[in-house]
Amino acid sequence: MQLQTVIFIGRSGSGKGVQSEHLKRYLAEHSPDAPVLYIETGDYFRKYIKSPGDTWERARKIIELGTRQPDFLAVWMWATAFIENYHGNEHIVFDGAPRALPEAKILETALPFYGRTNPVVVFLDVSQETSEERLKGRGRADDVNPEVVARRLAFFTKDVLPVVEYYRNNEAYRFLDIDGEQTPEKVFEDIKKGLEV
Repeated sequence: MQLQTVIFIGRSGSGKGVQSEHLKRYLAEHSPDAPVLYIETGDYFRKYIKSPGDTWERARKIIELGTRQPDFLAVWMWATAFIENYHGNEHIVFDGAPRALPEAKILETALPFYGRTNPVVVFLDVSQETSEERLKGRGRADDVNPEVVARRLAFFTKDVLPVVEYYRNNEAYRFLDIDGEQTPEKVFEDIKKGLEV
């Protein structure tokens, strides 16, 4: 199987993590010789903010407020993941990055550097109402405060939707517009059809 480069993008609660897990399992089953480099910047942020230091103290405050981390930190996280973990024979799965146009354009310089051609963007399209309901049911610490959730959903509209449109209209990417309101199993069936893996 050809090495895959897949970027999952969608509102908080759209199912990016669930579908990334489905895809990782599928790729492991159908391409056992190629490991998966999974890059989820939210997990990186949750890990690093436990560290001491002024940077992480500032990042903690941003998470508590539910606003978007600065692009330079997000880029540093996924760039570090590439530099430390990429060996050239992996599938790459991005979960929830990029989250702003400047970050998308920097990622666009990284993918050719690593020889990654024809990346696929999977947009998991769910309504804001569905997103809010799913976040309430998720039970994560950063999902329980309605004001924090509202700010996260607002930055999706302001910062991430322009990224979605950028990818949708960019011939360098295969863009899959997936109805994320379906069951997780049906969503993944649609993703597999779109990926042609």
